[in-house]
Amino acid sequence: MKKIVLFMLMCLLPVLAVMQSVQAAQAIQVNGIRTWPAPDHTRVVFDLSAPVDYKLFSLENPMRLVIDIKNTHFNKSVVKSTSKDRFLRRIRSAMRKDKDLRVVFDLHDSSKFKSFLLKPYKQYGHRLVIDLYPKKKRNKTIISKTVPKAKGLRDLVVAIDAGHGGEDPGAQGRDGTYEKDVVLAIASKLAEKINKERGMRAVMIRSGDYFLSLRQRTVRARKHKADLFISIHADAFDDRRVHGASVYILSKNGASDEAGRWLAEKENASDLIGGVSLDDKEDLLASVLLDLSQTATIEASYKVADKVLAALKPLGKLHKKEVQQARFVVLKSPDIPSMLIESAFISNPKEERRLLSSHHQKAFAGAVLKGLRGYFTEHAPPGTLYATRKHVITRGDTLSDIAHQYRVSLARLRNVNKLRGDTVRIGQVIRIPFSSDS
Repeated sequence: MKKIVLFMLMCLLPVLAVMQSVQAAQAIQVNGIRTWPAPDHTRVVFDLSAPVDYKLFSLENPMRLVIDIKNTHFNKSVVKSTSKDRFLRRIRSAMRKDKDLRVVFDLHDSSKFKSFLLKPYKQYGHRLVIDLYPKKKRNKTIISKTVPKAKGLRDLVVAIDAGHGGEDPGAQGRDGTYEKDVVLAIASKLAEKINKERGMRAVMIRSGDYFLSLRQRTVRARKHKADLFISIHADAFDDRRVHGASVYILSKNGASDEAGRWLAEKENASDLIGGVSLDDKEDLLASVLLDLSQTATIEASYKVADKVLAALKPLGKLHKKEVQQARFVVLKSPDIPSMLIESAFISNPKEERRLLSSHHQKAFAGAVLKGLRGYFTEHAPPGTLYATRKHVITRGDTLSDIAHQYRVSLARLRNVNKLRGDTVRIGQVIRIPFSSDS
């Protein structure tokens, strides 16, 4: 009997070995961990070979976030440590019972978190995403300036949105250039130019290589009470010969879609349309108010987009000679004039090289600023410093004092107003040149 049992065991050993190897082969692989630090959150992405079951929880003393992933192994044994991250100190890992993976995030401080799984999309496979947020809100303007202002006047706020970012690289050029990188470079140069303009202030929606949802971008613009929203992209097409810039604003269909969304959530739409909340309005009145706001916003968007498009013409042939309309989500703020600029076709080798050129990036940013000047000279909101580009002489004013107040040279002030000397009279209207007028 013992011989029979022993014989059966010996027969089963190869079968068990095969079963173990099959089980090991079926174990899900973590092919890598990527971190994307942003100013107000950090995104951690696990690249997976298949969907996973996981459990996520936090521990204190010291603060850490623990994730247990069932039937999963690392493809690589080493987890790359993080640096210059507001939330993460270190990432470490270990196997549990030789089949489950435990990953520990050592944190700098107590943090909120959320997690979700993503299905394969384009160049990415299955992913597990964990977002870390601060428990206490902290407001931070990414790019700003402090300029002495006339009493009671404010700067125009221009929100600049560099498209894509982080795990969303956007389009890719033939030489490997990512859209997210070149549009961030252009956006940064535009912000620099705007911040040198008296009466304007730039807010960068994305200031580094990290992911922001489309809705987050418009929410951030509204948080900073932006007077204008500009989203910068680089187009792509199968035909590499296609080239040129184009400018888009929201279509009427896109506005209708957004109106329905806001009306469905009007109790949460506090201060949506120029400081008027919808939560206490009847449906019909709320709809009328929103429609009026959207109509005015689209009209303003068209006017500023048309000025920018005209300013871009000297840089090269335009892809579209007229302002285009589309249903881009980032253009759907019913209370902020918004436009999306396709700076070039990154799929065109010649334009890819131009997009990488610092000289071209500066020229492009300068052209956009020229368009903004043209619009805001005529349509600056009341109460803004930019609306005071014309100075009415009052008792005690001197030309040198006015030049000092607006930070322009006395010679340029004379030249712009065709003055031969420094004599001015009460009631005379003096045109104030821009800081970089030639």
